[in-house]
Amino acid sequence: MQKRWQVKAPIDSTTVEEFRSKLKVTPIVAKLLLQRNISTFPEAEGFFRPKLGDLHDPFLMKDMDLAVDRLQEAIEEGQKVLLFGDYDVDGTTAVAVMYTFLKDTLPVDYYIPDRYTEGYGLSFQGVDFANEHKVDLIISLDCGIKSVDEIAYAKSLEIDFIVCDHHTPGDQLPDAIILDPKRNDCQYPYDELSGCGVGFKLLQGLCDHNSWSYDRLFELLDFLAISIGADIVPVTGENRILCYHGMQLLNSNPRPPFKEVLTLAKKQFPVTLTDVIFSIAPRINAAGRLRSGRFAVALMVADNVDDITALADEINSDNIDRKELDAEITEEALALLAKDDSTKNKCTNVVFQPNWHKGVVGIVASRIIEKYYKPTIVLTESNGLVTGSARSIKDFNIYEAIAACSDLLVQFGGHKFAAGLTLNPENVESFKKRFEEVAKESISKEMLIEEQEVDVELEFNEIFKSDENRLKIPQLKRILRQFEPHGPGNMKPVFISKNVYSTDVRTLKDIHLKLSMTQPQYDVVIDGIGFNLGEKLDIVASGMPFDVVYTLEVNKWKDRETLQMNIKDVRETV
Repeated sequence: MQKRWQVKAPIDSTTVEEFRSKLKVTPIVAKLLLQRNISTFPEAEGFFRPKLGDLHDPFLMKDMDLAVDRLQEAIEEGQKVLLFGDYDVDGTTAVAVMYTFLKDTLPVDYYIPDRYTEGYGLSFQGVDFANEHKVDLIISLDCGIKSVDEIAYAKSLEIDFIVCDHHTPGDQLPDAIILDPKRNDCQYPYDELSGCGVGFKLLQGLCDHNSWSYDRLFELLDFLAISIGADIVPVTGENRILCYHGMQLLNSNPRPPFKEVLTLAKKQFPVTLTDVIFSIAPRINAAGRLRSGRFAVALMVADNVDDITALADEINSDNIDRKELDAEITEEALALLAKDDSTKNKCTNVVFQPNWHKGVVGIVASRIIEKYYKPTIVLTESNGLVTGSARSIKDFNIYEAIAACSDLLVQFGGHKFAAGLTLNPENVESFKKRFEEVAKESISKEMLIEEQEVDVELEFNEIFKSDENRLKIPQLKRILRQFEPHGPGNMKPVFISKNVYSTDVRTLKDIHLKLSMTQPQYDVVIDGIGFNLGEKLDIVASGMPFDVVYTLEVNKWKDRETLQMNIKDVRETV
Protein backbone atom coordinates (compact mmCIF):
# COMPACT_ATOMS: atom_id res chain seq x y z
CA MET A 1 0.00 0.00 0.00
CA GLN A 2 1.41 3.38 -1.05
CA LYS A 3 2.10 5.76 1.82
CA ARG A 4 2.05 9.54 1.91
CA TRP A 5 5.29 10.85 3.40
CA GLN A 6 4.79 13.84 5.67
CA VAL A 7 8.07 15.44 6.74
CA LYS A 8 7.69 17.80 9.67
CA ALA A 9 8.31 21.47 8.96
CA PRO A 10 11.95 22.44 9.54
CA ILE A 11 12.74 24.48 12.64
CA ASP A 12 14.54 27.78 12.31
CA SER A 13 18.30 27.09 12.38
CA THR A 14 18.98 29.93 14.84
CA THR A 15 16.47 28.47 17.29
CA VAL A 16 18.05 25.04 16.93
CA GLU A 17 21.57 26.37 17.45
CA GLU A 18 20.63 28.40 20.55
CA PHE A 19 18.85 25.44 22.13
CA ARG A 20 21.61 23.00 21.14
CA SER A 21 24.27 25.12 22.77
CA LYS A 22 22.30 25.40 26.03
CA LEU A 23 21.79 21.64 26.27
CA LYS A 24 25.17 20.73 24.74
CA VAL A 25 23.55 18.24 22.35
CA THR A 26 23.74 17.68 18.59
CA PRO A 27 21.47 19.66 16.23
CA ILE A 28 19.55 16.42 15.50
CA VAL A 29 18.68 15.90 19.18
CA ALA A 30 17.81 19.59 19.58
CA LYS A 31 15.41 19.40 16.60
CA LEU A 32 13.70 16.29 17.97
CA LEU A 33 13.17 17.94 21.37
CA LEU A 34 11.85 21.18 19.85
CA GLN A 35 9.40 19.13 17.77
CA ARG A 36 8.08 17.75 21.07
CA ASN A 37 7.55 21.32 22.35
CA ILE A 38 10.55 21.03 24.66
CA SER A 39 12.40 24.32 24.39
CA THR A 40 13.96 25.02 27.80
CA PHE A 41 16.51 23.28 29.99
CA PRO A 42 13.92 22.51 32.76
CA GLU A 43 11.54 21.04 30.17
CA ALA A 44 14.33 18.88 28.77
CA GLU A 45 15.28 17.76 32.28
CA GLY A 46 11.64 16.85 32.96
CA PHE A 47 11.51 14.90 29.69
CA PHE A 48 14.69 12.89 30.21
CA ARG A 49 14.33 12.51 33.99
CA PRO A 50 10.61 12.56 34.88
CA LYS A 51 10.05 13.03 38.61
CA LEU A 52 7.32 11.35 40.65
CA GLY A 53 7.25 14.51 42.72
CA ASP A 54 5.75 16.29 39.70
CA LEU A 55 2.55 14.19 39.76
CA HIS A 56 -0.54 16.37 40.08
CA ASP A 57 -2.47 16.75 43.32
CA PRO A 58 -5.23 14.10 43.04
CA PHE A 59 -7.71 16.43 44.73
CA LEU A 60 -7.67 18.65 41.65
CA MET A 61 -9.91 15.99 40.08
CA LYS A 62 -13.65 16.60 40.39
CA ASP A 63 -15.29 14.46 43.12
CA MET A 64 -11.93 13.19 44.44
CA ASP A 65 -12.74 14.44 47.94
CA LEU A 66 -16.05 12.58 47.86
CA ALA A 67 -14.44 9.40 46.52
CA VAL A 68 -11.68 9.40 49.15
CA ASP A 69 -14.17 10.08 51.96
CA ARG A 70 -16.40 7.21 50.81
CA LEU A 71 -13.49 4.79 50.50
CA GLN A 72 -12.19 5.90 53.89
CA GLU A 73 -15.60 5.19 55.39
CA ALA A 74 -15.48 1.68 53.91
CA ILE A 75 -12.05 1.13 55.46
CA GLU A 76 -13.05 2.39 58.90
CA GLU A 77 -16.25 0.35 58.99
CA GLY A 78 -14.81 -2.78 57.35
CA GLN A 79 -17.36 -2.64 54.55
CA LYS A 80 -17.29 -5.04 51.62
CA VAL A 81 -15.93 -3.48 48.43
CA LEU A 82 -16.20 -4.94 44.93
CA LEU A 83 -13.84 -3.82 42.16
CA PHE A 84 -15.61 -3.99 38.80
CA GLY A 85 -13.11 -3.78 35.94
CA ASP A 86 -13.29 -3.94 32.17
CA TYR A 87 -11.92 -7.14 30.63
CA ASP A 88 -9.13 -5.48 28.64
CA VAL A 89 -5.56 -4.75 29.79
CA ASP A 90 -6.39 -1.30 31.14
CA GLY A 91 -9.34 -2.58 33.17
CA THR A 92 -7.62 -5.68 34.52
CA THR A 93 -4.43 -3.84 35.49
CA ALA A 94 -6.58 -1.22 37.23
CA VAL A 95 -8.25 -3.96 39.26
CA ALA A 96 -4.87 -5.53 40.03
CA VAL A 97 -3.49 -2.21 41.32
CA MET A 98 -6.45 -1.46 43.56
CA TYR A 99 -6.88 -5.02 44.80
CA THR A 100 -3.18 -5.34 45.66
CA PHE A 101 -3.21 -2.03 47.53
CA LEU A 102 -6.49 -2.56 49.42
CA LYS A 103 -6.56 -6.32 50.12
CA ASP A 104 -4.95 -6.00 53.55
CA THR A 105 -7.01 -2.94 54.47
CA LEU A 106 -10.63 -4.05 54.00
CA PRO A 107 -12.74 -6.94 52.59
CA VAL A 108 -12.29 -6.55 48.83
CA ASP A 109 -13.04 -8.76 45.84
CA TYR A 110 -13.08 -8.18 42.10
CA TYR A 111 -15.46 -8.87 39.23
CA ILE A 112 -14.65 -8.91 35.51
CA PRO A 113 -17.68 -9.17 33.19
CA ASP A 114 -17.93 -11.92 30.61
CA ARG A 115 -17.28 -10.44 27.17
CA TYR A 116 -19.92 -12.65 25.59
CA THR A 117 -22.82 -12.82 28.04
CA GLU A 118 -22.42 -9.36 29.58
CA GLY A 119 -20.50 -7.27 27.07
CA TYR A 120 -18.53 -4.11 27.73
CA GLY A 121 -18.99 -2.05 30.88
CA LEU A 122 -21.10 -2.46 33.96
CA SER A 123 -23.71 -5.18 33.86
CA PHE A 124 -26.85 -6.01 35.80
CA GLN A 125 -25.33 -9.46 36.42
CA GLY A 126 -22.36 -7.81 38.09
CA VAL A 127 -24.63 -5.71 40.31
CA ASP A 128 -26.60 -8.84 41.22
CA PHE A 129 -23.33 -10.55 42.13
CA ALA A 130 -22.49 -7.64 44.41
CA ASN A 131 -25.92 -7.77 46.02
CA GLU A 132 -25.73 -11.53 46.60
CA HIS A 133 -22.37 -11.07 48.34
CA LYS A 134 -23.66 -8.17 50.46
CA VAL A 135 -21.29 -5.63 48.94
CA ASP A 136 -21.56 -2.08 50.31
CA LEU A 137 -19.49 -0.24 47.68
CA ILE A 138 -18.65 -0.93 44.04
CA ILE A 139 -15.67 0.81 42.45
CA SER A 140 -15.76 0.57 38.66
CA LEU A 141 -12.44 0.80 36.83
CA ASP A 142 -12.03 1.72 33.16
CA CYS A 143 -15.80 1.66 32.72
CA GLY A 144 -19.02 3.04 34.20
CA ILE A 145 -19.21 6.57 32.84
CA LYS A 146 -22.22 5.69 30.67
CA SER A 147 -23.79 3.04 32.93
CA VAL A 148 -26.71 5.17 34.08
CA ASP A 149 -29.26 2.36 34.36
CA GLU A 150 -26.93 -0.20 35.96
CA ILE A 151 -25.78 2.25 38.60
CA ALA A 152 -29.37 3.32 39.29
CA TYR A 153 -30.15 -0.36 39.83
CA ALA A 154 -27.24 -0.68 42.26
CA LYS A 155 -28.43 2.39 44.15
CA SER A 156 -31.91 0.83 44.43
CA LEU A 157 -30.22 -2.09 46.19
CA GLU A 158 -28.45 0.38 48.52
CA ILE A 159 -25.04 -0.26 46.98
CA ASP A 160 -22.87 2.86 46.68
CA PHE A 161 -20.79 3.55 43.61
CA ILE A 162 -17.47 5.19 42.73
CA VAL A 163 -16.77 5.39 39.00
CA CYS A 164 -13.11 5.55 37.91
CA ASP A 165 -13.17 6.00 34.15
CA HIS A 166 -11.31 7.87 31.42
CA HIS A 167 -13.77 7.57 28.55
CA THR A 168 -15.88 10.41 27.16
CA PRO A 169 -19.09 10.87 29.20
CA GLY A 170 -22.51 10.79 27.59
CA ASP A 171 -25.17 13.48 27.94
CA GLN A 172 -26.23 12.12 31.33
CA LEU A 173 -23.88 11.22 34.16
CA PRO A 174 -24.71 8.24 36.41
CA ASP A 175 -25.88 8.90 39.97
CA ALA A 176 -22.52 8.10 41.54
CA ILE A 177 -19.26 9.61 42.74
CA ILE A 178 -17.49 10.03 39.41
CA LEU A 179 -13.77 10.35 38.79
CA ASP A 180 -13.21 11.04 35.09
CA PRO A 181 -10.85 13.79 33.89
CA LYS A 182 -12.87 14.01 30.67
CA ARG A 183 -15.91 15.34 32.55
CA ASN A 184 -16.80 18.80 31.25
CA ASP A 185 -16.88 20.12 34.81
CA CYS A 186 -13.51 18.58 35.78
CA GLN A 187 -10.56 20.96 35.82
CA TYR A 188 -7.87 18.32 36.40
CA PRO A 189 -4.68 19.47 34.59
CA TYR A 190 -4.24 16.26 32.57
CA ASP A 191 -7.16 14.48 30.92
CA GLU A 192 -5.36 11.64 29.11
CA LEU A 193 -4.89 9.24 32.04
CA SER A 194 -5.56 5.56 31.42
CA GLY A 195 -8.40 3.91 33.34
CA CYS A 196 -5.74 2.37 35.56
CA GLY A 197 -4.31 5.86 36.00
CA VAL A 198 -7.62 7.20 37.33
CA GLY A 199 -7.78 4.35 39.86
CA PHE A 200 -4.18 5.15 40.82
CA LYS A 201 -5.12 8.78 41.50
CA LEU A 202 -7.87 7.60 43.88
CA LEU A 203 -5.29 5.59 45.81
CA GLN A 204 -2.92 8.56 45.77
CA GLY A 205 -5.71 10.68 47.25
CA LEU A 206 -6.32 8.02 49.91
CA CYS A 207 -2.61 8.10 50.81
CA ASP A 208 -2.69 11.89 51.09
CA HIS A 209 -5.82 11.79 53.25
CA ASN A 210 -4.19 9.37 55.69
CA SER A 211 -0.65 10.80 55.45
CA TRP A 212 0.51 7.38 54.22
CA SER A 213 3.85 6.99 52.48
CA TYR A 214 3.68 6.57 48.69
CA ASP A 215 6.17 3.69 48.85
CA ARG A 216 3.57 0.90 48.57
CA LEU A 217 1.72 2.78 45.86
CA PHE A 218 4.82 3.37 43.75
CA GLU A 219 5.59 -0.36 43.92
CA LEU A 220 2.59 -0.78 41.59
CA LEU A 221 3.81 1.51 38.81
CA ASP A 222 4.65 -1.43 36.53
CA PHE A 223 0.89 -1.99 36.18
CA LEU A 224 0.51 1.67 35.19
CA ALA A 225 3.15 1.38 32.47
CA ILE A 226 1.43 -1.69 31.01
CA SER A 227 -1.98 0.00 31.02
CA ILE A 228 -0.60 3.14 29.33
CA GLY A 229 1.12 1.14 26.61
CA ALA A 230 -1.75 -1.25 25.96
CA ASP A 231 -4.48 1.38 25.91
CA ILE A 232 -2.51 3.60 23.49
CA VAL A 233 -3.03 6.74 25.56
CA PRO A 234 -0.55 9.63 25.07
CA VAL A 235 2.85 9.13 26.66
CA THR A 236 3.02 12.76 27.68
CA GLY A 237 2.65 14.75 30.90
CA GLU A 238 1.58 12.69 33.88
CA ASN A 239 1.39 9.50 31.81
CA ARG A 240 5.05 9.89 30.88
CA ILE A 241 6.04 10.19 34.55
CA LEU A 242 4.02 7.11 35.52
CA CYS A 243 5.17 5.10 32.49
CA TYR A 244 8.83 6.05 32.82
CA HIS A 245 9.03 4.92 36.43
CA GLY A 246 6.82 1.90 35.77
CA MET A 247 9.19 0.70 33.06
CA GLN A 248 12.17 1.23 35.36
CA LEU A 249 10.44 -0.94 37.97
CA LEU A 250 9.54 -3.60 35.42
CA ASN A 251 13.15 -3.87 34.31
CA SER A 252 14.92 -3.51 37.65
CA ASN A 253 12.63 -5.66 39.78
CA PRO A 254 10.18 -7.52 37.53
CA ARG A 255 7.01 -8.78 39.18
CA PRO A 256 7.06 -12.62 38.98
CA PRO A 257 3.89 -12.87 36.83
CA PHE A 258 5.30 -10.42 34.26
CA LYS A 259 8.69 -12.09 34.33
CA GLU A 260 7.02 -15.43 33.57
CA VAL A 261 4.97 -13.94 30.73
CA LEU A 262 8.03 -12.31 29.17
CA THR A 263 9.91 -15.59 29.43
CA LEU A 264 7.10 -17.34 27.57
CA ALA A 265 7.24 -14.55 24.98
CA LYS A 266 11.01 -15.18 24.64
CA LYS A 267 11.84 -11.60 25.62
CA GLN A 268 15.02 -10.68 27.43
CA PHE A 269 15.46 -7.81 29.85
CA PRO A 270 15.66 -4.89 29.58
CA VAL A 271 12.35 -4.49 27.75
CA THR A 272 10.80 -1.38 26.21
CA LEU A 273 7.21 -0.18 26.18
CA THR A 274 7.00 -1.57 22.65
CA ASP A 275 7.90 -5.00 24.05
CA VAL A 276 5.12 -4.57 26.63
CA ILE A 277 2.61 -3.73 23.89
CA PHE A 278 3.51 -6.75 21.77
CA SER A 279 4.39 -9.30 24.46
CA ILE A 280 2.64 -8.70 27.78
CA ALA A 281 -0.50 -6.87 26.62
CA PRO A 282 -1.71 -9.45 24.04
CA ARG A 283 -1.40 -12.26 26.57
CA ILE A 284 -3.30 -10.37 29.26
CA ASN A 285 -5.93 -9.48 26.67
CA ALA A 286 -6.16 -13.06 25.42
CA ALA A 287 -7.71 -14.22 28.69
CA GLY A 288 -10.56 -11.74 28.33
CA ARG A 289 -10.96 -12.52 24.65
CA LEU A 290 -11.19 -16.30 24.91
CA ARG A 291 -12.33 -17.08 28.48
CA SER A 292 -12.45 -14.46 31.28
CA GLY A 293 -10.44 -11.41 32.23
CA ARG A 294 -10.62 -12.72 35.79
CA PHE A 295 -7.81 -15.15 34.86
CA ALA A 296 -5.64 -12.18 33.89
CA VAL A 297 -6.25 -10.47 37.23
CA ALA A 298 -5.63 -13.73 39.08
CA LEU A 299 -2.25 -14.03 37.35
CA MET A 300 -1.25 -10.42 38.04
CA VAL A 301 -2.07 -10.58 41.78
CA ALA A 302 -0.69 -14.11 42.32
CA ASP A 303 2.30 -14.56 44.61
CA ASN A 304 2.58 -18.37 44.60
CA VAL A 305 5.15 -19.65 42.08
CA ASP A 306 3.10 -22.70 41.07
CA ASP A 307 -0.03 -20.58 40.57
CA ILE A 308 1.90 -18.06 38.49
CA THR A 309 3.39 -20.76 36.27
CA ALA A 310 0.04 -22.51 35.72
CA LEU A 311 -1.91 -19.30 35.02
CA ALA A 312 0.80 -17.90 32.73
CA ASP A 313 0.86 -21.15 30.73
CA GLU A 314 -2.93 -21.08 30.32
CA ILE A 315 -2.93 -17.44 29.25
CA ASN A 316 -0.04 -18.03 26.83
CA SER A 317 -2.02 -20.91 25.33
CA ASP A 318 -5.01 -18.59 25.00
CA ASN A 319 -2.81 -16.16 23.10
CA ILE A 320 -1.71 -18.86 20.66
CA ASP A 321 -5.37 -19.75 20.04
CA ARG A 322 -6.18 -16.05 19.68
CA LYS A 323 -3.53 -15.66 16.96
CA GLU A 324 -5.00 -18.55 15.00
CA LEU A 325 -8.52 -17.14 15.26
CA ASP A 326 -7.29 -13.68 14.36
CA ALA A 327 -5.55 -14.96 11.19
CA GLU A 328 -8.53 -17.09 10.14
CA ILE A 329 -11.14 -14.35 10.59
CA THR A 330 -8.92 -11.70 8.99
CA GLU A 331 -8.63 -13.88 5.90
CA GLU A 332 -12.41 -14.33 5.76
CA ALA A 333 -13.07 -10.61 6.27
CA LEU A 334 -10.60 -9.57 3.56
CA ALA A 335 -12.20 -12.08 1.19
CA LEU A 336 -15.63 -10.54 1.83
CA LEU A 337 -14.29 -7.07 1.06
CA ALA A 338 -12.43 -8.27 -2.05
CA LYS A 339 -15.53 -9.77 -3.63
CA ASP A 340 -17.71 -6.75 -2.83
CA ASP A 341 -17.58 -4.48 -5.90
CA SER A 342 -18.50 -1.45 -3.80
CA THR A 343 -15.44 -1.73 -1.53
CA LYS A 344 -13.15 0.37 -3.72
CA ASN A 345 -15.67 3.23 -3.89
CA LYS A 346 -16.37 3.42 -0.16
CA CYS A 347 -14.43 5.36 2.45
CA THR A 348 -15.29 2.86 5.23
CA ASN A 349 -15.10 -0.89 5.79
CA VAL A 350 -17.96 -2.57 7.68
CA VAL A 351 -17.98 -6.38 7.60
CA PHE A 352 -20.36 -8.73 9.38
CA GLN A 353 -20.36 -12.47 9.89
CA PRO A 354 -22.55 -13.87 12.70
CA ASN A 355 -20.21 -16.76 13.57
CA TRP A 356 -16.99 -14.75 14.06
CA HIS A 357 -15.40 -14.89 17.50
CA LYS A 358 -16.32 -11.76 19.41
CA GLY A 359 -13.01 -11.70 21.25
CA VAL A 360 -10.85 -10.92 18.23
CA VAL A 361 -12.97 -8.60 16.06
CA GLY A 362 -11.06 -5.53 17.26
CA ILE A 363 -7.75 -7.08 16.22
CA VAL A 364 -9.25 -8.07 12.87
CA ALA A 365 -10.39 -4.48 12.31
CA SER A 366 -6.79 -3.32 12.77
CA ARG A 367 -5.55 -6.01 10.37
CA ILE A 368 -8.04 -4.91 7.70
CA ILE A 369 -6.80 -1.33 7.93
CA GLU A 370 -3.32 -2.60 7.04
CA LYS A 371 -4.80 -3.75 3.70
CA TYR A 372 -7.59 -1.23 3.13
CA TYR A 373 -6.69 2.02 4.88
CA LYS A 374 -10.15 3.15 5.94
CA PRO A 375 -12.14 3.45 9.19
CA THR A 376 -13.16 -0.15 9.85
CA ILE A 377 -15.84 -1.92 11.86
CA VAL A 378 -15.99 -5.69 12.27
CA LEU A 379 -19.30 -7.11 13.50
CA THR A 380 -20.41 -10.49 14.79
CA GLU A 381 -23.47 -11.85 16.58
CA SER A 382 -23.75 -12.61 20.29
CA ASN A 383 -26.85 -13.39 22.35
CA GLY A 384 -29.23 -12.27 19.63
CA LEU A 385 -27.49 -8.90 19.14
CA VAL A 386 -24.89 -7.75 16.66
CA THR A 387 -21.78 -6.48 18.38
CA GLY A 388 -18.43 -5.30 17.15
CA SER A 389 -15.31 -3.21 17.35
CA ALA A 390 -14.23 -0.15 15.40
CA ARG A 391 -10.75 1.11 14.58
CA SER A 392 -9.90 4.42 12.97
CA ILE A 393 -7.35 6.10 10.72
CA LYS A 394 -5.43 9.30 11.34
CA ASP A 395 -7.54 12.47 11.72
CA PHE A 396 -10.90 10.65 11.73
CA ASN A 397 -12.87 10.53 14.98
CA ILE A 398 -14.62 7.19 14.78
CA TYR A 399 -16.40 7.67 18.11
CA GLU A 400 -18.18 10.79 16.83
CA ALA A 401 -19.09 9.05 13.57
CA ILE A 402 -20.64 6.15 15.48
CA ALA A 403 -22.41 8.60 17.80
CA ALA A 404 -24.06 10.14 14.72
CA CYS A 405 -25.66 6.71 14.15
CA SER A 406 -26.74 6.28 17.78
CA ASP A 407 -30.44 5.98 16.96
CA LEU A 408 -29.62 2.69 15.22
CA LEU A 409 -27.61 1.34 18.15
CA VAL A 410 -28.38 -0.35 21.45
CA GLN A 411 -25.17 1.01 22.98
CA PHE A 412 -21.71 2.24 22.07
CA GLY A 413 -18.60 3.64 23.71
CA GLY A 414 -14.95 4.39 23.16
CA HIS A 415 -12.80 7.24 21.88
CA LYS A 416 -11.62 8.78 18.60
CA PHE A 417 -9.25 5.92 17.72
CA ALA A 418 -11.29 2.87 18.79
CA ALA A 419 -14.83 2.07 19.85
CA GLY A 420 -17.29 -0.72 20.52
CA LEU A 421 -20.93 -0.93 19.54
CA THR A 422 -24.03 -3.12 19.81
CA LEU A 423 -27.13 -3.06 17.58
CA ASN A 424 -30.12 -5.15 16.60
CA PRO A 425 -29.60 -7.46 13.58
CA GLU A 426 -32.28 -5.71 11.55
CA ASN A 427 -30.32 -2.44 11.74
CA VAL A 428 -27.04 -3.70 10.31
CA GLU A 429 -27.60 -2.62 6.71
CA SER A 430 -29.02 0.76 7.76
CA PHE A 431 -26.04 1.29 10.01
CA LYS A 432 -23.56 0.42 7.24
CA LYS A 433 -25.21 2.96 4.96
CA ARG A 434 -25.43 5.71 7.59
CA PHE A 435 -21.89 5.21 8.82
CA GLU A 436 -20.57 5.51 5.26
CA GLU A 437 -22.60 8.70 4.72
CA VAL A 438 -21.34 10.26 7.94
CA ALA A 439 -17.72 9.37 7.14
CA LYS A 440 -17.91 10.75 3.59
CA GLU A 441 -18.76 14.17 4.96
CA SER A 442 -15.38 14.54 6.64
CA ILE A 443 -12.95 12.15 4.91
CA SER A 444 -10.88 13.49 2.02
CA LYS A 445 -9.12 11.31 -0.57
CA GLU A 446 -5.79 12.29 0.98
CA MET A 447 -6.88 10.94 4.37
CA LEU A 448 -7.37 7.50 2.82
CA ILE A 449 -3.68 7.29 1.95
CA GLU A 450 -1.75 6.17 5.00
CA GLU A 451 0.56 8.87 6.26
CA GLN A 452 4.16 8.12 7.15
CA GLU A 453 5.29 10.92 9.41
CA VAL A 454 8.99 11.83 9.31
CA ASP A 455 10.76 13.88 11.96
CA VAL A 456 14.15 14.79 10.54
CA GLU A 457 16.35 14.20 7.49
CA LEU A 458 19.64 12.48 8.31
CA GLU A 459 22.84 12.06 6.38
CA PHE A 460 24.65 8.80 7.11
CA ASN A 461 27.64 10.71 8.51
CA GLU A 462 25.32 12.17 11.16
CA ILE A 463 24.44 8.68 12.41
CA PHE A 464 28.05 7.67 13.04
CA LYS A 465 30.61 10.31 13.90
CA SER A 466 33.89 9.96 12.03
CA ASP A 467 35.76 8.60 15.05
CA GLU A 468 33.08 6.10 16.14
CA ASN A 469 33.45 2.34 15.78
CA ARG A 470 30.91 1.24 13.15
CA LEU A 471 30.53 -2.12 14.89
CA LYS A 472 29.24 -0.49 18.08
CA ILE A 473 26.14 1.51 18.96
CA PRO A 474 26.72 5.19 18.07
CA GLN A 475 26.21 8.06 20.49
CA LEU A 476 23.13 9.23 18.57
CA LYS A 477 21.30 5.97 19.23
CA ARG A 478 22.41 5.93 22.87
CA ILE A 479 20.82 9.37 23.32
CA LEU A 480 17.69 8.33 21.43
CA ARG A 481 17.21 5.48 23.89
CA GLN A 482 16.62 8.17 26.53
CA PHE A 483 13.55 9.35 24.56
CA GLU A 484 11.79 6.17 25.78
CA PRO A 485 9.09 5.28 26.60
CA HIS A 486 7.45 5.90 23.24
CA GLY A 487 3.78 6.24 22.40
CA PRO A 488 1.27 8.81 21.12
CA GLY A 489 2.64 12.31 21.71
CA ASN A 490 6.18 10.93 21.88
CA MET A 491 6.52 8.50 19.03
CA LYS A 492 9.86 6.92 18.21
CA PRO A 493 11.84 9.37 16.02
CA VAL A 494 11.52 8.62 12.32
CA PHE A 495 14.24 9.69 9.90
CA ILE A 496 14.63 10.04 6.17
CA SER A 497 17.84 9.63 4.18
CA LYS A 498 17.97 10.44 0.46
CA ASN A 499 20.08 9.26 -2.45
CA VAL A 500 20.82 5.93 -0.81
CA TYR A 501 22.26 2.91 -2.64
CA SER A 502 22.09 -0.74 -1.65
CA THR A 503 25.26 -2.75 -1.35
CA ASP A 504 23.55 -6.05 -0.59
CA VAL A 505 19.90 -7.05 -0.95
CA ARG A 506 17.85 -10.14 -0.26
CA THR A 507 14.37 -11.11 0.93
CA LEU A 508 13.50 -13.12 4.02
CA LYS A 509 10.58 -15.57 3.74
CA ASP A 510 9.74 -13.80 0.44
CA ILE A 511 8.04 -10.93 2.29
CA HIS A 512 10.71 -9.04 4.26
CA LEU A 513 13.54 -6.93 2.87
CA LYS A 514 17.07 -7.33 4.24
CA LEU A 515 19.71 -5.00 2.87
CA SER A 516 22.84 -2.97 3.48
CA MET A 517 22.91 0.67 2.41
CA THR A 518 25.30 3.53 1.90
CA GLN A 519 25.43 7.09 0.67
CA PRO A 520 28.42 7.22 -1.73
CA GLN A 521 29.78 10.47 -0.33
CA TYR A 522 30.29 8.84 3.09
CA ASP A 523 32.18 5.75 4.25
CA VAL A 524 29.24 4.47 6.29
CA VAL A 525 27.37 1.23 5.53
CA ILE A 526 24.28 0.43 7.58
CA ASP A 527 22.16 -2.73 7.63
CA GLY A 528 18.40 -2.49 7.52
CA ILE A 529 15.30 -4.66 7.58
CA GLY A 530 11.92 -3.80 6.11
CA PHE A 531 9.17 -6.01 7.46
CA ASN A 532 6.51 -6.83 4.85
CA LEU A 533 8.33 -4.67 2.30
CA GLY A 534 9.31 -7.49 -0.08
CA GLU A 535 7.28 -5.79 -2.81
CA LYS A 536 9.85 -2.95 -2.79
CA LEU A 537 12.67 -5.29 -3.85
CA ASP A 538 12.87 -3.91 -7.39
CA ILE A 539 13.38 -0.36 -6.11
CA VAL A 540 16.28 -1.17 -3.79
CA ALA A 541 17.92 -3.74 -6.10
CA SER A 542 17.82 -1.65 -9.30
CA GLY A 543 21.21 -0.03 -8.77
CA MET A 544 19.52 3.37 -8.79
CA PRO A 545 19.31 5.74 -5.79
CA PHE A 546 16.33 5.60 -3.46
CA ASP A 547 15.02 7.45 -0.41
CA VAL A 548 14.46 5.49 2.79
CA VAL A 549 12.36 6.23 5.88
CA TYR A 550 13.34 4.41 9.06
CA THR A 551 13.85 4.28 12.79
CA LEU A 552 17.19 3.43 14.37
CA GLU A 553 17.19 0.18 16.32
CA VAL A 554 19.61 -2.05 18.16
CA ASN A 555 19.89 -5.55 16.72
CA LYS A 556 20.89 -8.11 19.35
CA TRP A 557 22.53 -11.34 18.28
CA LYS A 558 23.89 -13.48 21.10
CA ASP A 559 26.06 -11.05 23.09
CA ARG A 560 26.59 -8.63 20.24
CA GLU A 561 24.67 -5.38 19.62
CA THR A 562 24.76 -3.57 16.27
CA LEU A 563 22.86 -0.68 14.76
CA GLN A 564 20.08 -1.54 12.33
CA MET A 565 17.53 0.50 10.44
CA ASN A 566 13.91 -0.57 10.80
CA ILE A 567 12.75 0.50 7.36
CA LYS A 568 9.24 1.95 7.19
CA ASP A 569 9.15 2.70 3.47
CA VAL A 570 11.33 3.28 0.40
CA ARG A 571 10.76 5.02 -2.91
CA GLU A 572 12.84 6.00 -5.91
CA THR A 573 14.80 9.23 -5.56
CA VAL A 574 13.24 11.89 -7.73
